[in-house]
Amino acid sequence: MSLLVIRTSSMGDVIMTLPVLRSFAAAYPGEELVFVTRKPFDQFVTGIPGVKVFLFDHHGRHRGFRGILRLWNDLRSMYHITAVADLHDVIRSKVVRLLFRMGGCHVARIDKERIRRRKLVRGRLTGSLTHTVERYRTVFKQAGYPLKLISGPWLLPSDEGRAVAAARTGGMKRPFLGVAPLAKHPLKVWPLEKMEAMLRMLMSRKKCTIFLFGSPDESAVMDDIAARVPGAISMAGKISLGGEIALIADLDLMVAMDSSNMHLAAMTGVETLSIWGGTHPRAGFSAWGMPPENQIQIPDTELTCRPCTIYGKGTCRRGDLACLEWLTSEAVLQKILNKLN
Repeated sequence: MSLLVIRTSSMGDVIMTLPVLRSFAAAYPGEELVFVTRKPFDQFVTGIPGVKVFLFDHHGRHRGFRGILRLWNDLRSMYHITAVADLHDVIRSKVVRLLFRMGGCHVARIDKERIRRRKLVRGRLTGSLTHTVERYRTVFKQAGYPLKLISGPWLLPSDEGRAVAAARTGGMKRPFLGVAPLAKHPLKVWPLEKMEAMLRMLMSRKKCTIFLFGSPDESAVMDDIAARVPGAISMAGKISLGGEIALIADLDLMVAMDSSNMHLAAMTGVETLSIWGGTHPRAGFSAWGMPPENQIQIPDTELTCRPCTIYGKGTCRRGDLACLEWLTSEAVLQKILNKLN
């Protein structure tokens, strides 16, 4: 008997499954959980007791509608699936869960609160949406597995990753500050000139080692920042994902946009400061386990247009990106110094 859990993307959403996956392993040690995701996200969940990773081949065997049918057939032939927790709720997962339901499996799916999301970005919702981790936990309960969420850290570095990180940090001066200055969409990105100015002021006030994190595609930007900021070292494209997880877990503080690096740091238990622009923590995607005072943002009482987006897509309605431009280098610096001290 196995619980099938589906979440194939995106990176931040897969990372946020970790509290419920680890809580499941703690609460149901005799049960098997089959987690469907894709590379390289399998590295986040590999090693959790009782969790078996099934890699979804979205470019090959499981591509297209026939691929979805093959995905279902592969899963039912390899495992004795008795319940399905759909944490994604996209066409692919909808078809798979429907086929399992027709076979007699108990099925539960995530509620994405789409109506409340629309109200939030239109300024008609004063409260907060349910955090994604809590919505995942609700799906597990509906699938027949109620959970009490355990405390973190929820993402543990591998031995190989620790060795890679140790080779990078040997002899370097603490404290270690991680900075992830980019995000997928511009409405999430604090202006780089402000970030650079803040980091230069930081180095004049407190000597530390700054590690810059980003995807391999962002390596050129990170290298440019590192060249202009004394004490900054770019890790983008220069370290394996396992090594990056271990290095982040060894940080004294992480500063990140609303991005996957924010979630990754929070899941390792590292103190995480998050910078918010067009998106908002009230949308349910804040850094899990971090206190509200770690969120750096212009209050939506001052900028009533916030949030203007759930995921960061689109353009600024005002045309001036005030939610990001109004955040000063001095204000962010003070937050960092308060934490490092």
